[in-house]
Amino acid sequence: MRRRRPAVVAVLAAAALTLAGCGLGSAEDPGSGATPTVDADAQVTGEVSFQTWALKPKFTTYVEGVIKAFEAKYPGTKVTWLDQPGDGYDKKVLSQASAGQLPDVTNLPPDFALSLAKQNMLLDVGAADPKINEEYVEGGVQAYQYQGMTGTFGYPWYLNTDVDYWNAEKFAAAGLDVKNPPKTFDELLAAAKVMHDKTGGREYLMSRLPGIGDFTNAGVKILSDDGTKFVFNTPEAAALLDKYRDAYKAGYLPRDILTQEYLGNSKLFTQSKVAWTTGGGNAIQDFVKDNPSLKGKIVPSPALDTPPLYVQGLSVSAKTKNQAAAIALARFVTNAENQAAFAKIVNIFPSTKASAGDPYFSKSDGTPESDAKVLAFESLSKAKVLQPPVISGATNDFIGQQISLAISGKISSQQALDAAVAKANQLLTQ
Repeated sequence: MRRRRPAVVAVLAAAALTLAGCGLGSAEDPGSGATPTVDADAQVTGEVSFQTWALKPKFTTYVEGVIKAFEAKYPGTKVTWLDQPGDGYDKKVLSQASAGQLPDVTNLPPDFALSLAKQNMLLDVGAADPKINEEYVEGGVQAYQYQGMTGTFGYPWYLNTDVDYWNAEKFAAAGLDVKNPPKTFDELLAAAKVMHDKTGGREYLMSRLPGIGDFTNAGVKILSDDGTKFVFNTPEAAALLDKYRDAYKAGYLPRDILTQEYLGNSKLFTQSKVAWTTGGGNAIQDFVKDNPSLKGKIVPSPALDTPPLYVQGLSVSAKTKNQAAAIALARFVTNAENQAAFAKIVNIFPSTKASAGDPYFSKSDGTPESDAKVLAFESLSKAKVLQPPVISGATNDFIGQQISLAISGKISSQQALDAAVAKANQLLTQ
């Protein structure tokens, strides 16, 4: 899967916050608060523009084939395909939005779509196309529904999620059953203690710090109902941080997890230094490629608690002059047939409910690699976006710093959360 690089996503999020505060509205465009007219029954004909993110040249044949099929299905239509490079995509979309020149259909991740939706630059496709809730997986649709706002501002296009990966050799050495791995955080913590105690502190199960997604999984409310302020400085969140702090103090996590020497959970797993990590449904191939000695030792299982959901989608401009064709194109690109075809040439998963019965995704050939793919696909039906898209890169960094201070014991968990929420709300108002 062409999952967006974290750096690119962070830049997008930062640009999105900039966009949200730059006042795109005017008396002549939807940014002034006008409600777009929705007419889903209009005839599909005429010209429509379609913008993707870094699909040329690798996927040119696929995209051109989809466009050709769309134009054949709807005689009289003409699609103009625009593809922007991965680097600088945020700046390009920002420029287009500022000039009122967004393409009719644009590939936008949920965090960037949020900023445009706040400025009334995107069509509420949920109102234009009520079937969206019936035909796409719930988490994908919800990714384009925002707290404090009414509407759905994108069709989920392609998805991914994480599954858990366990080192069977290390499990056996600690007397743990890799065929019955932890299913919740508390079970993970208990297994980490067993691995530590049984190996004399030589082996680690856990090797990452918590984040916003972990608070969400613990039932902690992150944002207020109206989406205007962060509220995750709760006793429940503090209790979770206390568990991590106590585990770190007891030696269940590597000491350098709080230092600049920390390589990351996935890297440590690849180096056989820890027994657990998370990754996409195709991650085993990468682990074994980087460390062939792991072959045959990796066992996948569903992600702990609620699986995370990573979403790319297609949004429709509220200023489109050909709304019927734009909606039809977004639906066509994201239909089950076209998504399945795309997913079979890229390591991604389709977002349509109709894809659930496709044996390519739902049937395993018995290998760990195939098992992991099926587990990931099956997880999509209950996967959720665990971190609100309104969280910027700067906000996430500050939250991480406060969490590190709490885990190290330098400040209390409640102090860390209070500081994180205060700073996050300050950045949110900016």
